[in-house]
Amino acid sequence: MKNDIKQTSILLFEKKGFSDTSIQDIVETVGVTKGTFYYYFISKEQLLMDIHMGYIDDLLERQGRIRQNQLSNRQKVEELVALLITDIADYGPNGKVFFREMRHLREDHVIQVKQKREKFRKNLEDIISKGIAQQEFRKELQPEIIAFAILGVTNWSYQWFNPSGEISADQLAHVYCDLIFNGIV
Repeated sequence: MKNDIKQTSILLFEKKGFSDTSIQDIVETVGVTKGTFYYYFISKEQLLMDIHMGYIDDLLERQGRIRQNQLSNRQKVEELVALLITDIADYGPNGKVFFREMRHLREDHVIQVKQKREKFRKNLEDIISKGIAQQEFRKELQPEIIAFAILGVTNWSYQWFNPSGEISADQLAHVYCDLIFNGIV
């Protein structure tokens, strides 16, 4: 039931926004009472925090598996780009809520989410640094800036990418990797 409430809320938050979705909207859509909601969540904000933590923890876990693979650093970057883009196809509403609705979290919750987001970025930065050290990437690159750039390109895709549109998630990931590794010249 907790997962049903969470998944329904994600869809409602994506459609109506966090502020315009009431607990009543959630329980009516799920078909439960407010008591059931409050059994699992103490507030709508705590539900939003649960959504955020679940999302970033899942990304960190999957990123960790990529980092542990015996792949080149370039392949790891390619896998991470693919992870972030295919995630839109698999969990698009969740990602939209994650990026758009964080402003509704309490400050202490924002800090917790930002720490995990920073960990994800630092892990990517570490892969880039290792790639430079192992001469897979140009030595003059600035790993922090490159990590921000990769995350900026991939994360912004939540705003416009339609996985059932003309280009697939795999194709978009390939386009992004080509841009990252080869530029436009």
